[in-house]
Amino acid sequence: MAEETWNAARLIPTSGINGSEEQERRATSALLAVMAVVKEFSRAVVTPLGAPAGNVETYIEVPFMLGDKRVYPDGLIRVTRGARSWTALVEVKTGRNELQAEQLENYLDIARDHGFDALLTISNEIPAVADQHPTKVDKRKLKKVAIHHLSWSQILSVAVMQAEHKGVSDPEQAWILRELIRYLEHPKSGALEFEDMGQNWVTVRNSVKAGILRGADKTIPDIVARYDALLRFASLRLGRQLGTEVTPLLSRKEQADPVLRAQALADSLVTSGVLSGVIKIPHAIAPVHLTADLRAGQVAAHIEIDAPKTGRATTRVNWLVRQLKSAPDSVRVEAFVANGRGAGAAALLGAVRADPNLLVLDPAKDIRSFRVAYTMPMGAKGGRGRGTFIDSMLDILDGFYGDVVQHLKAWTAAPPRMREPDPVPSGVAEALVSTALSSQDGAERTNGTAPEARGTMDENAAPEHAGL
Repeated sequence: MAEETWNAARLIPTSGINGSEEQERRATSALLAVMAVVKEFSRAVVTPLGAPAGNVETYIEVPFMLGDKRVYPDGLIRVTRGARSWTALVEVKTGRNELQAEQLENYLDIARDHGFDALLTISNEIPAVADQHPTKVDKRKLKKVAIHHLSWSQILSVAVMQAEHKGVSDPEQAWILRELIRYLEHPKSGALEFEDMGQNWVTVRNSVKAGILRGADKTIPDIVARYDALLRFASLRLGRQLGTEVTPLLSRKEQADPVLRAQALADSLVTSGVLSGVIKIPHAIAPVHLTADLRAGQVAAHIEIDAPKTGRATTRVNWLVRQLKSAPDSVRVEAFVANGRGAGAAALLGAVRADPNLLVLDPAKDIRSFRVAYTMPMGAKGGRGRGTFIDSMLDILDGFYGDVVQHLKAWTAAPPRMREPDPVPSGVAEALVSTALSSQDGAERTNGTAPEARGTMDENAAPEHAGL
């Protein structure tokens, strides 16, 4: 037998998983065991929840008495630093299993009675808004105990970020963390990606196309919540590839009151058939706007960037085109002029490469900004795979970032240059000529030669600005 067909021994095997209970037990044990060993990983998980940076102890299926019955939370995490300790109960769900409010409220009571700090829930549910729990519980039970939620996608993202980008100091601990990543990425682990827009997706999509969707439709909140969850999942997924924290971008009002975001998205879906959102990528030139037009059957991604503040209109267009050399010809580019109203000049990138003047309607007006956009057909199905809505959204984000966004750099003005002394005119005695610069000297040369233009941008000359 060839060695290529041999399966390597794994620290956390996926074989032998029979049923959801075994799946949850193994996932819980694997995660908590690795947290107790790999300090950098455990800190990345629990520090944002309020835990100190200290020694981590983890346990599974710890028994507690609740009234006259014994209950077993899936796990417990204790972090100790000096005299301070932080303790959280852990409840885990895998696969399509959802958290149950009654069970969570029981665990909140246990945490309160024992003076624990928090209840941490882990499942494949992705809340529409960060820091929002997917399960509604009695708020009175949260007076002394906090409740936190992490999706398996989020935990996997933290693990990949730590292992591949931030690093683990101990080589053996790094290997253990990579074993956890391999386990969570296996379909049998039950740590699923976002894979379903819900049972109402097809009905809402068809209603939008037919123009019969109304604001009173009870299926709208579910679609809106799942779309925002998809944006969060897409952000986590892209962040794993880039090694940085990619997040949906919300306004301050939306962050303070998630209901505002949900209502705005619902109104947009009813009036125009459009679902939209913005994703923030650290150090990118600007946020990426994602749009799903259910009426047109298209998904789109676009970015808006400032144009250079100097140079002729064609020079500013060429500045952008040079940075888009890896982008496909089908990318749409739109130019907006200063003090202009309405739509700007627009053309496909392939045509603009051949003729930059296509984006210049009036050479006398300065181009203020550009919009670069990419559009593709929208998948119809609500699940995962080829021809699905989820995959079309993920594909356009990955493709747009890879082909366009990562190559764009903001324009910056060139630093001012020091003036150089004028040369001594030929045939004139050096003692008769003063070449010293004065603060009163202007652009004209003292020897009467023609003034030299400085800082201008010509599309045929070498660029003097960063990114040109």
